[in-house]
Amino acid sequence: MSMRIQSIRGMHDVLPPASGALRYVEQTMQAVLQQYGYQEIRLPILEHTELFRRSLGTVTDIVEKEMYTFEDRNGDSLTLRPEGTASCVRAALQQGILFRQPVRLWYGGPFFRHERPQKGRYRQFHQLGAETFGLAGPDVDAELIIMCRHMWQRLAILPRASLQINSLGTLQARQRYRAALVEYFRQHERRLDDLEKQRLEANPMRILDSKNPELAEIIGDAPGLTEYLDPESAEHFEGLQSLLDAAGIDYDINPHLVRGLDYYSKTVFEWIVPEQGSQATICAGGRYDGLVEQLGGKPYPAAGFAVGLERIMALLEETWNSDTEIDAYLVLVGDQAVLAGMQLASQLRDHFPSLSVVVNCGGGSIKTQMKRADKSNAKLAIILAEDELRDNTVGIKFLRERREQETIPRDNLVSNLDKYLGA
Repeated sequence: MSMRIQSIRGMHDVLPPASGALRYVEQTMQAVLQQYGYQEIRLPILEHTELFRRSLGTVTDIVEKEMYTFEDRNGDSLTLRPEGTASCVRAALQQGILFRQPVRLWYGGPFFRHERPQKGRYRQFHQLGAETFGLAGPDVDAELIIMCRHMWQRLAILPRASLQINSLGTLQARQRYRAALVEYFRQHERRLDDLEKQRLEANPMRILDSKNPELAEIIGDAPGLTEYLDPESAEHFEGLQSLLDAAGIDYDINPHLVRGLDYYSKTVFEWIVPEQGSQATICAGGRYDGLVEQLGGKPYPAAGFAVGLERIMALLEETWNSDTEIDAYLVLVGDQAVLAGMQLASQLRDHFPSLSVVVNCGGGSIKTQMKRADKSNAKLAIILAEDELRDNTVGIKFLRERREQETIPRDNLVSNLDKYLGA
């Protein structure tokens, strides 16, 4: 016997009922995005490696050790997308979308990073992201955050989520801040591990994003970026706070919130669920006004966010109803009943587009079929057997209620289903 082929480590099959939970989360969030006027863009999973090297920065964990990169048959270096913003900017430039300003787009699907798999962090994971182009003010930053709040409300996780915001300022402000950080961390260099010492030389702001608990005290006492903001960025940040205050959104200013990617500028934010520990961040975003120019376009304002869907699903585990929602199961006894039942099921689905109807296949006695109906978690069993065929009726068995079984004319089934199920 040949050995069974297993899935790749960290790349999971999404089975029912988790697949239903994932679809519910996606559809709920997409409905909110549509309300705000965001339109879907579908992006390729493979991109040229250079896209991510130029956009994310070479001194980031993603580029240094997490990307799935390979050469194709033509010798081109290709990468499975580790995030969506760079691809969205590339598409906007390539397809001329930026001329239709302002632009509001959303995308979703699988992304890939070679990380150590653990709950809430996988090598293939799902994200939903939103990006805006052509809007430079803090109003669109606030809109993105408010839109997230509406998503959490719809998903019933808002009380557990809290918002952190910060401003990274302009490139010039960050250069001044960088110098201050280097001076500060030089004083504590003996306590830095090898990774953080490398970051001190290449990108000291990345130390602030360290997950090493032994560095928490040092990082907590480090100077904050808001102390070094240029007047334009400070005004922008104050404007964002005023808009959030007016919208009734609670937030904390985290002066050490920097995000792990090089393309951010001015506003950055994270929605976190503290009880989730190291996987607390469920959504992260901000402005990246320099990225369009960095990828070959003219200077252009842009902002966005991405949501980790597996982390949202983890929050819904306790409340998600894992039972499959089946409205009716057709119990068909005999060859003539199968013929009539198939036609009846099609009529019901045509009349009620949202109705879920399972037709018994594979034969079996009425007792066997009723067991299948109950196991399917259907609300009703619709029975067609010899007596029902002769009398042009159907039997109705209520599987989730204590009600007497009924027999009704087959022609009345549609109107009665409307009453039984609210179809």
